[in-house]
Amino acid sequence: MRNPSPGRTGRPRSAAADAAILAATRDALVDLGWSKLTMGDVSARAGVAKTTLYRRWAGKNELVVDAVAELFDSLELPDRGSLEADVEHVVLQFAELLRRPEARTALMAVVAESTRDEALRDRIRSAIVDRQKRLVVMGRERAQARGELPYEEDESVAGRTTDLIFDVIAGTVVHRALVSSEPVDELWVSTFTALLMHGLQGPAQP
Repeated sequence: MRNPSPGRTGRPRSAAADAAILAATRDALVDLGWSKLTMGDVSARAGVAKTTLYRRWAGKNELVVDAVAELFDSLELPDRGSLEADVEHVVLQFAELLRRPEARTALMAVVAESTRDEALRDRIRSAIVDRQKRLVVMGRERAQARGELPYEEDESVAGRTTDLIFDVIAGTVVHRALVSSEPVDELWVSTFTALLMHGLQGPAQP
């Protein structure tokens, strides 16, 4: 969720009001779609004045991205004891999130709209993609501490590796769930994780 812009004064923002606004935004997207959604629709559903929305968000694009980002911020990576188990857990959790109508509709809407709006692409990158890379960083650090992955001394190399892992996992799951509309079940997740862990050649033979 966005922080207030520097220099703004007045009453502190209400977390409850923000949550109601973001939930109303997702509901409106499901009911109306991107093109018909307006700030007025959201304000009416959330029970707040339209001016309240504009004090927090400059327009519909920012508001919808933050509504999507709030959903993804709920993803967690508990320690399951191994890198493989950690990956399987987060992929299943991600797939479960994408099964929710408000998540599917909101994500597809902002991605489609971003093809025509560079500023929106930048906001998606900063509010959703970059924030969710925290899960990859956490998982890698945990696996390195267990001795499952080597440490990388070069921060730029580590950053590129983090980006690649995120792209592979997020891209594959989104394509499977939203583009192909195929199930992301435990069998598929297990097979995908094995491919991710061992590559096309599979585990080394003894």
